[in-house]
Amino acid sequence: MPLINVKIIEGVFTPAQKETIARTLTEAMVAVEGENMRSVTWCVLEEVKSGDWAIGGQTLTTEAVRQLAAGKAPV
Repeated sequence: MPLINVKIIEGVFTPAQKETIARTLTEAMVAVEGENMRSVTWCVLEEVKSGDWAIGGQTLTTEAVRQLAAGKAPV
């Protein structure tokens, strides 16, 4: 059965945004695998603690991701 596992930094997305992520990714999978697989397509959103995620050796915090989303360079 398909399992979509999404890791996000804690506190970045609202509950409504998380629902949208899960719904949209499920729709994408169903478009590929067929409608009969919808009821067995799992989507798990895992929140990673702020500062426990790094890219290129630089840790990301919740605030840094919010700044990126706003089009600003993270501090």
